[in-house]
Amino acid sequence: WGYSLDQAIRSGIENPDSAIGLYAGDAQAYTLFSDLFKKVIQSYHKSQDTHVSDLGPIELEDLDPGKEYILSTRIRTARNIKGIPFPPHMDDQERTLVEKRVTGACRHLPPGLAGVYISLENLDTETQNRLRAQKLIFPKGDRFMEAAGVNRGFPKGRGTFISRPGDPKSPGNPIFMIWVNEEDHLRIISMETSSNIARVFNQLARGIQSLSTSLEFALDPLYGNLTSCPTNIGTGLRAGVHIRLEKLDKKRQTLERIVRAHHLQIRGTGGEKTRVRKAVFDISNKHRLGKTERQIILDLHQGLK
Repeated sequence: WGYSLDQAIRSGIENPDSAIGLYAGDAQAYTLFSDLFKKVIQSYHKSQDTHVSDLGPIELEDLDPGKEYILSTRIRTARNIKGIPFPPHMDDQERTLVEKRVTGACRHLPPGLAGVYISLENLDTETQNRLRAQKLIFPKGDRFMEAAGVNRGFPKGRGTFISRPGDPKSPGNPIFMIWVNEEDHLRIISMETSSNIARVFNQLARGIQSLSTSLEFALDPLYGNLTSCPTNIGTGLRAGVHIRLEKLDKKRQTLERIVRAHHLQIRGTGGEKTRVRKAVFDISNKHRLGKTERQIILDLHQGLK
């Protein structure tokens, strides 16, 4: 589709402080520019294993039903539709096509995950601010995504599918949603204001499995799911919690040792590139390639315990 090496490294060239600075504009970039992508992938993921997926149901102990420490759980994954350029290299027509195909697939989700699609093009400022504060929609991307070409035409062709499975007043207030045409064609998200990691994961898995019956995703035999940023290949999974650790906040070396031992990472309260506020940490898995989804969730659960 004409995606060049210059485009792939543009974000890193314009942002020398970028941690990765490399984007794929389509599935072919991973093979055409394999000399570069392979080294970045091996350096980041520390894995040369062939990707294996396992989205089977999980049963785990609810670690903190009283919400003494864990405030919420959020698990997301990334997918791109096979045969269409990825967001760094899409035009408006292709974005609209992705939006149409994803919303069509959402109409076939099981009853427990049915919901509504909100187009970002049609929202007034007040509604945008309210939904953004609830993290139900996404803003225009940062300078790294801007340089990569992800933000072109924003907000055209972007939106969020939102479902509140079951009774909204049920424990955890579960939410299932899909961000359309953010950094990838789909960001599939499952979350609750609870510590029930298994329930959040199983909801995500049901959604992925349903979407896969209507959409064919970009896959690689070695790398698994292909994404715009090579840090997200493999499972594409980031599973994490907001957890208040007032004592460990004062013993960061101890906290970091526990996190490293269970292949996790610490981010700020508001996510990547933010500060920790009131001792609330965002703790999630570090690796997405070389482990199955099930292994990632088990590592998170054991590390939090």
